Amino acid sequence: MSQDKKTEAFYKKLRTQLYETASWPSEYLYKFIIPTDTDKIRQIEDLFDNLGAVITTKESGKGTYTSVTVNLHMKDPDAVIAKYQEVASKVEGVISL
Repeated sequence: MSQDKKTEAFYKKLRTQLYETASWPSEYLYKFIIPTDTDKIRQIEDLFDNLGAVITTKESGKGTYTSVTVNLHMKDPDAVIAKYQEVASKVEGVISL
């Protein structure tokens, strides 16, 4: 299976799970892992700027990676997925959890 098909299947499954486990609109907690780099952290923060997001960061023990947690009120699962896709397309090396 190609990476595009795996990604498409992942988002389809996520959309279904989000509809089944929450009533929308709802608060959603994003979590990203990136190599520690202030520019990459700023990129993620900028993508959620002016949306009312609460953003926290925490470096790993060795300082190699940083986790970025974003708590945000989202209107529906499609909006959640669109934001994941936007971050993935604009921030190199990001891992979405």
